[in-house]
Amino acid sequence: MVTGPLLTRRRIMALTTALVATPRAAWPQDYIDLNWQDLLPEGSDALPSALRALLPHDETATPLASQPTSSEVRTDWNGMIVRLPGYVLPTEYDGTGVTAFILVPFVGACVHVPPPPPNQLVFVTTQTPYEMKGIFEAVNVIGMFGTAATSTQQINIGYALSADEIVPFG
Repeated sequence: MVTGPLLTRRRIMALTTALVATPRAAWPQDYIDLNWQDLLPEGSDALPSALRALLPHDETATPLASQPTSSEVRTDWNGMIVRLPGYVLPTEYDGTGVTAFILVPFVGACVHVPPPPPNQLVFVTTQTPYEMKGIFEAVNVIGMFGTAATSTQQINIGYALSADEIVPFG
């Protein structure tokens, strides 16, 4: 759970009347925008998205056995509020809403192809269940970020994010 003063969407909307003459680029931002490359250790390179489509989609593969072992993580954003886009792979539900999921960088990660290394997976929890529109929905997640070695029966995860806001990507 995140504590302290955060700009909520309502506060931002209230500020827009005072900032109408100010270009959006000059508005205050209450989070750091991250991308998946930011989560890799210095000098590492993720598998280019153009090559991911060439990987075999072997549904019988055991994910943990084929997961890359690199577990180096970056601590630059520990304890900070970030926004990270990705795809939802649900792990826990409350009614029809998702309360915990793995945020993955590309569609099919961890299900039909070998999973990315732990430093390319984020375990997300939320107090407010998120109503998904479908499996592997693209979202932006905003919340407190940090390194947290987490393991499921099938994969190892390098980061955690306590979500304050989950919105469809786009």
